[in-house]
Amino acid sequence: MGSRRLAAIALAAVAFFMTAPAVAQTGAPTTRQSEALATYERALGEFKAVLAERRKQIDAKQPLPNLPGQALYLARVAVISSYKDLTDAMPSRIGRPNKFEIPPAYFDADIEPLIDEYGKLFDIMEAPPAGAQNSPTPFKDVVDLAVAIARAKGLAPVHAEAAGRISLGLFFAETNGKQNVRNGRSNTYMGSFQTGPSEDRNGHRKWEAIKGEIAGLDPELSTRDDKEEARARGTDHRFNHWTNVRDGLMNAHADLFREIPAIVKTLPDPIDQMKLFELIQIVPTPTRSALKSGDLLNYRVSSPTVMKHLRNNSIFAFGQADRARTSASFREILAAMWLFNRKFERAMAKYAEIKGR
Repeated sequence: MGSRRLAAIALAAVAFFMTAPAVAQTGAPTTRQSEALATYERALGEFKAVLAERRKQIDAKQPLPNLPGQALYLARVAVISSYKDLTDAMPSRIGRPNKFEIPPAYFDADIEPLIDEYGKLFDIMEAPPAGAQNSPTPFKDVVDLAVAIARAKGLAPVHAEAAGRISLGLFFAETNGKQNVRNGRSNTYMGSFQTGPSEDRNGHRKWEAIKGEIAGLDPELSTRDDKEEARARGTDHRFNHWTNVRDGLMNAHADLFREIPAIVKTLPDPIDQMKLFELIQIVPTPTRSALKSGDLLNYRVSSPTVMKHLRNNSIFAFGQADRARTSASFREILAAMWLFNRKFERAMAKYAEIKGR
């Protein structure tokens, strides 16, 4: 065999061995990858279908099913979950950042218009009832009420202001800052702070107990409260913005305002403070226990019921790895609340605007 032919064979062999790994890497997808892609495409198709169905019903003014937002919500969860499973199997599918600030491993920015449509449909389905009593100053109301309550609880001015900022975050977390809304996923929780009837009544009782003290601290706010109370008489107090915010804060959060000085030391980031108070809304008992433990961030929950409530509020809800969790520390829970970040950033901007005035 000639030397030239031998050299050619040797070069071909070297080329084969050098390129073989690259061929293997870019070859046919594995079974896991194929299944993950098929699951995502199926979930995306179902999401598009339920969006189109609800839009058609609304535009045709057809009766909507009970809890009309639930199917939309579950379809959206399935899309994000299946995309996370896909990027776990195929990291190359992780794309560019998106305007919703969802981690790119969980969300394909190309489907942003579908989420925009999702939001528009919820705006329609959750529109306030005809008799809702709006406020011309809904954001300022939240801050003013929270600050007054915090002062009545004995907080110094700087910590009372923190209560106002945190409470504004709760308003955005619950309703995206929309007042007097209904709930497309529940027949129980309504209004600006999304309370049930019993929670609203409980908050009202607690407010009556400190109303005299509030009047002494802030007579102008007390006068406004009297007017709103008279305005809401004989109606569902949850659809008067002022009374629902007031009763919602008194029901679940006011008793913990005294903990704000310690909370801001442990959680100096204002958005983390908002997340913690939102957890009072979602899983109140373990959150209070974590605060009492003296080691808030490392306090761990493992109750299946608690984990279910977290997932039902978009925490550890997306992808098999997250959903397989059986426990989590509060440090991990706060980190997993990334879907709330954009809402709390909007609350921070609105708070700065109010204070600027």
